[in-house]
Amino acid sequence: MAQVRPMRADARRNYERLLKVAVEAFAEHGEGASLDDIAKRAGVGSGTLYRHFPTRQALLEAAYLDRIEALAARADTLAAERPPGEALGEWLYELGVGMIRMRGLRALLGPAVTEGDAAVATACGDSVRNAADRLVRAARQEGTLRPDVEPMDVLRLAHGVTTASELADAEGRQIRRYLGLLMEGLGPRDR
Repeated sequence: MAQVRPMRADARRNYERLLKVAVEAFAEHGEGASLDDIAKRAGVGSGTLYRHFPTRQALLEAAYLDRIEALAARADTLAAERPPGEALGEWLYELGVGMIRMRGLRALLGPAVTEGDAAVATACGDSVRNAADRLVRAARQEGTLRPDVEPMDVLRLAHGVTTASELADAEGRQIRRYLGLLMEGLGPRDR
């Protein structure tokens, strides 16, 4: 089996800048965002972009996966900084805002994250489910959530809250309010 050489520091920086700029460009312009413009905004040549991402689809998938993994990683940061119930509520808020921002990007991936590339869909789903599991478990132990509340319940309800908030004003300004109502409803019954 061939060994994969680690990326040089400058190549890693270029890769990370390209992903950051790609997420912004796809959010602003959709799938039609200019790849040459993405390379220019990242401060690299088009050849560098294509060396890292040989197709537009490869760039879309990498940008989406990068954002999902960053959102999932925020769960641990928030858990270290806040009590469990607060950490869960804030993470759900950040997840909702991120999903509204990436909604176009997610739609652009279409079959790639549902049927075409199971590895991308699995990695995204696993990251978010694992983060939710850790936060929900801690919130249940703290007594913020009822004992029968499962991580998938919370994720599905938070998705609904995000959708409802986006429908209310297209930018999701009601997410925090709706999540507060959700968290209150998921709390212990004796409150």
